Amino acid sequence: MENLKNLAKTFSGAPSTPRMPVMFVGHGNPMNAITDNTFARVWEKFGRELPMPKAIVCVSAHWQSRGTKVTAMEHPKTIHDFGGFPDELFAVQYPAPGSPTFANEIAKLTKKTIEFDHEWGLDHGTWSVLVRMYPAATIPVLQLSLDVHLTPQQHSELAKDLSLLRNRGVLIVGSGNIVHNLRRMNMEGAPFDWAVEFDATSKRLIESRDITSLANYPSLGTAAQMAIPTDEHYLPMIYALSMAEKNESLTFFNEQIDLGSVSMRSFVVGG
Repeated sequence: MENLKNLAKTFSGAPSTPRMPVMFVGHGNPMNAITDNTFARVWEKFGRELPMPKAIVCVSAHWQSRGTKVTAMEHPKTIHDFGGFPDELFAVQYPAPGSPTFANEIAKLTKKTIEFDHEWGLDHGTWSVLVRMYPAATIPVLQLSLDVHLTPQQHSELAKDLSLLRNRGVLIVGSGNIVHNLRRMNMEGAPFDWAVEFDATSKRLIESRDITSLANYPSLGTAAQMAIPTDEHYLPMIYALSMAEKNESLTFFNEQIDLGSVSMRSFVVGG
């Protein structure tokens, strides 16, 4: 109850809003930020059709840290955390405001320690998607890091604590890729059998809200091991699904495998 009272102060005592959706977005190639393709057009469609959020909290695959951190600066910088791409992509800026006050309220939602960060900003896991969804960059955006010391189940527990944000006009976005093995990319695009297999397995488990099995992904066989050589792109999906209620609608989108080994499978809950 105290957590809810604290959260209410963030919005000047405003009453609870209709429950906001939560999304997992397969962000894939950073070029999706500036390329007219199917993935980007779907992101743009969601930006037009979803309820307008009061704030956005993104769990991005591209911010791993020791301990859980939340960006707490007024003006988070745009981070170009990649190399070998055209100058046009490096020129993209996403000058969305941050919110130190809101970061403070997020930290109060869980007994786990959440540290305030003033150095990071918005990496491409966040801005490459939001620049298509909300190009005006007027909505406050905060990033939550992935603590490298937590197990997938512990990440899930933290996400459940933070799900209260959905009742206060906050859009939660997990940004990563369920299948993500860049060492096995096929530039001609034909998907590997193991990528197709694990993408289908993950779809089935997501539909049944089987977070226990998804969190214990090493037990899901060889295809899972090939699909998840490291788990930083997989964990944002765990966050998003852990914030879903069992009776809420879940809709998949961008159900394709790009570059042979990157699943763009995404979903929205409650949208």
